[in-house]
Amino acid sequence: MDASLQVNVNMKSSDSLRIGELAARFGLAPHVLRHWEAMGLLVPADRVNGRRRYTRDHAVRVLTILRGKSAGMSLEQIREMLDASGREGRQALLRRHHEELERRLREIAASKALIEHAMQCTAEDFTQCPNYRRVLDLEGVAGFHGAHGGGCVVETAPVPGGDGTGEASHREA
Repeated sequence: MDASLQVNVNMKSSDSLRIGELAARFGLAPHVLRHWEAMGLLVPADRVNGRRRYTRDHAVRVLTILRGKSAGMSLEQIREMLDASGREGRQALLRRHHEELERRLREIAASKALIEHAMQCTAEDFTQCPNYRRVLDLEGVAGFHGAHGGGCVVETAPVPGGDGTGEASHREA
């Protein structure tokens, strides 16, 4: 689910929507809402003339489910959060999930740093670049010790003794 999800939930508290209308507001197929009802994520909507009618409260719940999914929560975790008895139980559950999100954000930042270096690296084989290996932290993760070897150090300014062009240059680390 895209983090920039824009949803039209401009509903008055007295308004109600059919299942297809509510699903369309969130870019979902109606069967998704039926599935969430079957899982206990959505309280079954009241029926008018045999058709489900959803309220603003249902729209809030759908958006909560979507945000939880985009945060990496499983439907089971979302149900636990929504059904948690009391504030303390809910906060304990969310605290655990928050810690997991923080761990994932650190991993994403480390991956981003590797990609950024590899995009700019002038070494023929970026995996041999000592700066790439420092960013990779092979010693800290896998326990490998020793010299990184020579190779590229990404630079955009001229290096003393370099070719003076201002192009990315090599120097020994």
